[in-house]
Amino acid sequence: MRLGRFTLVLAAIALILAGLGVWFWQKNTYSTENLKLELLAPQSASMGEEITYTIRYKNNGDARLENAMLIFEYPSGSMPSQGTNGRLTQSIEDIYPGQEQNLSFKARLFGKEGELKEAKVLMQYTPKNLNAKFESNTSVTTGISQVPLNFELDLPSRTESSQGFTFDLNYFSNSEYPLSDLRIKIEYPEGFKFQSASPVPIGENEWKVGLLNKASGGRISVKGTLQGESQEVKIFRAILGSWKDGKFTVFKEAAKGIEITNLKLLISQTVNGSPSYTASPGDALHYVLSFKNVDEKSLENLFLIVNLEGRPFDLASVKAEQGKFKEGDTSIVWEAKDVSRLRFLGKGEEGKVEFWVNVKENWEVFSSQDENFTLRDKVILSDTKEEFELKVNSRLVVEQSTHYQDEVFGNAGPLPPQAGAQTTYTVIWQVKNVYNDAENVTVRATLPQEVSLTGKIFPDNAPLTLDSASREIVWKVGDVPAGTGTFDPITSIAFQVAFLPTASQKGSVAQIIGEARVQGSDVFSEQTLAGSSKPLTTNLPDDPSAQGKGIVQ
Repeated sequence: MRLGRFTLVLAAIALILAGLGVWFWQKNTYSTENLKLELLAPQSASMGEEITYTIRYKNNGDARLENAMLIFEYPSGSMPSQGTNGRLTQSIEDIYPGQEQNLSFKARLFGKEGELKEAKVLMQYTPKNLNAKFESNTSVTTGISQVPLNFELDLPSRTESSQGFTFDLNYFSNSEYPLSDLRIKIEYPEGFKFQSASPVPIGENEWKVGLLNKASGGRISVKGTLQGESQEVKIFRAILGSWKDGKFTVFKEAAKGIEITNLKLLISQTVNGSPSYTASPGDALHYVLSFKNVDEKSLENLFLIVNLEGRPFDLASVKAEQGKFKEGDTSIVWEAKDVSRLRFLGKGEEGKVEFWVNVKENWEVFSSQDENFTLRDKVILSDTKEEFELKVNSRLVVEQSTHYQDEVFGNAGPLPPQAGAQTTYTVIWQVKNVYNDAENVTVRATLPQEVSLTGKIFPDNAPLTLDSASREIVWKVGDVPAGTGTFDPITSIAFQVAFLPTASQKGSVAQIIGEARVQGSDVFSEQTLAGSSKPLTTNLPDDPSAQGKGIVQ
């Protein structure tokens, strides 16, 4: 009986001890899930664009977190706003139960288009009344959506084995952020023998570009020979990148092949007398195609075909001497019976054909992304093929109008204007840009001596200035995307002028503002764009309420 009671007492004590153990274990254990740690960033960004990383943490547990340390690792190849060597370490004050906090860090991402850039965050901490350190971590990935760099290899499509030739590597930056410590490397295929290059490389295949600002670029020309079997294709590769912290980050890659051939004919082309012409809307183009026999024997009964590709071509305007072009077709054909040099072309002899075609004044675009138009002509001369292309400039337009009745400022003064009395008018400038992006756009016009700015401008912060000496007004528009005025809103500005006629102007129509001139750079063609709008007078052709009230009284 006593033994049974003793056993029950021992069992009760064991249960109590077990309960205390469970309570003590629960009291002194901790789960990392109690700290919610998040890292937020944009899903995509352009190379060089500054983005913000947001670290969000919250203590969902019952214990205070002490001795907290946050370690943030920037993506490889990035330029952080804080920290060095791509890592930032920061002490965090004690995190109390239920406390939530945000931290932000900025960085610019650099790398290739489509490359994923991963940022990581680690937080170390010790829960109160525990000695052990705990860690929580997470990461986020941002993709590089675009690299605002043009980087192209310009090689001939074919060359003879061991024959000398020159190729170019062109680069151009549209990045808002200056790119520094740039290097270019070219990987030559087997069989290529380097002869020279301009500018002079480091070794034979590396160039130090250094700093590249927006709208700047350059060209590398390389001369050499290439050996190989007939019809063998050799691949040239080039990379553009930057050194940072001892690591080379690639921004852009280019690759292009060249075929080894037993060349019989050389084909070249000029347009309006230039081998590198840039077309504009409304241009009349004069093509001259030259061909030369570089074979060891004479060539007979050749034929030549040119196929025209590109929406801006006005195919109805095609004219070809000795060539045949059918309406509704895109090809011009020259036959041996019509061209003597196609009937017989001796060793080293040259021949040529020519044709004319216009660029349309306007052509259809389907969206604001429908841009960067090119005119291509593919040439077939017997078994020799070549392809040429012309870039087409955008059309940059400025329209100016003058109003007395308007809803922008509200004008005052006599109408018709009177000598010695002030009348105010509203001038509106509108800029349109159709086919390619334009940058560094400005509009200029000159004010007569009798006209002055009142200071009223819309929008208020528009960058409009006046040179008091030259009387020239300048509006720095900046960048104007393709499709502005067609798909995108028109870029515009309104400003008020005051006209104080003199006695000598009585009985005549007076000028309010001179010719408006717009100028900018075509991002695609790298050419200067320009347009103008006629001067405006007190006749106010754009204001029906002022008709017949333009003569100064």
